[in-house]
Amino acid sequence: MADARPFLTAEWRWLAMLNYEAAPAVLSPFVPRGTELDSWNGRHYASIVGFAFQRTRVLGVPGWFHQDFEEVNLRFYVRRKAADGWRRGVVFVKELVPKALVTFVARAFYNENYETVPMRRELAMLGSKKQFTYSWTFRSRENRLHVRAEGDWRELEPGSEAEFITEHYWGYTRQRDGGTIEYQVEHPRWRVVDARESSLDCDVAGLYGAGVAACLRSKPVSAFLADGSTVTVYRGCKL
Repeated sequence: MADARPFLTAEWRWLAMLNYEAAPAVLSPFVPRGTELDSWNGRHYASIVGFAFQRTRVLGVPGWFHQDFEEVNLRFYVRRKAADGWRRGVVFVKELVPKALVTFVARAFYNENYETVPMRRELAMLGSKKQFTYSWTFRSRENRLHVRAEGDWRELEPGSEAEFITEHYWGYTRQRDGGTIEYQVEHPRWRVVDARESSLDCDVAGLYGAGVAACLRSKPVSAFLADGSTVTVYRGCKL
């Protein structure tokens, strides 16, 4: 049964999302026990996502110097059959943040694969023009996720690819003993705008391994920006 007590509240803002088609054989080694790969129109996806954490509170306590920071993560999509039906969720391969305490908390409470690296963001919004860039340093190399778009924010279209990518409200994490932690993530539906231009300049093999790197070196199937919202991450329960 899901734990209804909030663990973290925050705002996730200004998301830049690059989405790649990934073979099931590439993703299967990361699938937590009790879940299975989810797909959209027969495609399995892995996404590189950069965004800003803002107004972060853990167990109701403000994060002091850890309220506003960047994150870049690599994630893919799974589902689990529960008593109330299918739960569509996300599995994170790796999450990068610039705050060592955030890494410690995520590893200690959820066994999430966080890593601390220097990071920065550049956000430009002028009228309908939007440009989000997330940069980080890994093994002395500069890495960069960039998305440029033009147009107004739009509501998610039911059944669309963007809805599939953004509308997963559960997280699943493999534990050290081979078990799985399930936790709920709550937020309103985000608005999106399609990319005019996107790029990923990244040491994908060093960060994610050779198998995943081959997928991320290809051209993304899609890229878009999302405006984000307030979020609540609930405490995890072991399946």
